[in-house]
Amino acid sequence: MGISFVPGPVTVRVPATSANLGPGFDTFGLALSHHDEVTARVTPGGCRVEITGEGAGELPVDDSHLVVRAMHATFDALGARPPGLALSCVNRIPQARGMGSSSAAIVAGVQLARGLVVDGVARLDAAAALRVAAVLEGHPDNVAPCLLGGFTIAWTEPDGARAVSLPVAPGVSVTVFVPTQRGLTEVARAALPTRVPHSDAAFTAGRAALLVHAITADPALLFAATEDRLHQDYRAAGMPGSADLIARLRVAGVAAVVSGAGPSVLALTEVPADFCPGMDWQTHSLLVDVAGSRIEGAIVGHAERDPVAAGRKS
Repeated sequence: MGISFVPGPVTVRVPATSANLGPGFDTFGLALSHHDEVTARVTPGGCRVEITGEGAGELPVDDSHLVVRAMHATFDALGARPPGLALSCVNRIPQARGMGSSSAAIVAGVQLARGLVVDGVARLDAAAALRVAAVLEGHPDNVAPCLLGGFTIAWTEPDGARAVSLPVAPGVSVTVFVPTQRGLTEVARAALPTRVPHSDAAFTAGRAALLVHAITADPALLFAATEDRLHQDYRAAGMPGSADLIARLRVAGVAAVVSGAGPSVLALTEVPADFCPGMDWQTHSLLVDVAGSRIEGAIVGHAERDPVAAGRKS
């Protein structure tokens, strides 16, 4: 069956995300109230991208742009590509800071393609959209909260990525400290060992299990629940400023962790009013985005609490 494209523009709003949350390496994610907005329309030919905000003058403005590449992959999954595209990107998510800017671009592209195809959301449901996004990103921990919203647990099975979104307890307080310098995920991953002691793996598994309870039901346990022995200590040498800030926050009793691959730092409990991160850090007090990505104001990536519905066709 052929596809047709909607005649007008489609706008997608996608949230920033923080992955890992300490012990949930490559598994846990949290959607944050800091958003990029991308508008796209089908044109008779060619590809044009306009960028405002983060990445303006740096990111490509042709079909090599990550949003466009994600759109093309999604159009292929839907059955056909349009003759041309015009995009307008308003970027607010810091680039290469551990706040999911690449995942936001990928999810924006997936959602825009779904929105530009007549019946595209029905043709490619949320479960399939997650699988497409996870393949493009390489892992689902950031694309899952960006698509679904809230606190997400993501994993991969032979047929692709799956995820569930769980509600966050009211007592969770989100603060993100964003440094001026950038970081690269591949550099952060290169610092990880191929093996870890069994005791460290067991310790982190226990903290990850506790974190699910703490973030959804009992935030008083978040300080203990955010301890990790799998990745943060190994990455510390590559981001000493982040490691120092986390240490100072935890001395102050704050449940602080590296945000994703860093170098941003995420705090999940209230930060003392007199705490000073230093001149190299911007402080953002945010909310948990419970809706996920939106197409034209409608909630599309809603929280799928059934893991089958959220990650695999029935």
